[in-house]
Amino acid sequence: LLPSLPTLTVLVPLLSLAGLFYSASVDETFPQGCTSTTSLCFYSLLLPVTVPVYVFFHLWTWMGIKLFRHN
Repeated sequence: LLPSLPTLTVLVPLLSLAGLFYSASVDETFPQGCTSTTSLCFYSLLLPVTVPVYVFFHLWTWMGIKLFRHN
């Protein structure tokens, strides 16, 4: 039911990019409209930034646990 991590790693940025392009093509005030948290544009810009940051800190935590256990 739930897709695997590599599938999600590819799908989420692609869907976010599609949302970004959709917002850029449909919304007339695209750059100005991205500041409201109720707009689709805001989330289409937020998701591509959130995913790499989450992956980085997840790996950072995992490495910290590994180093702590082996020392």
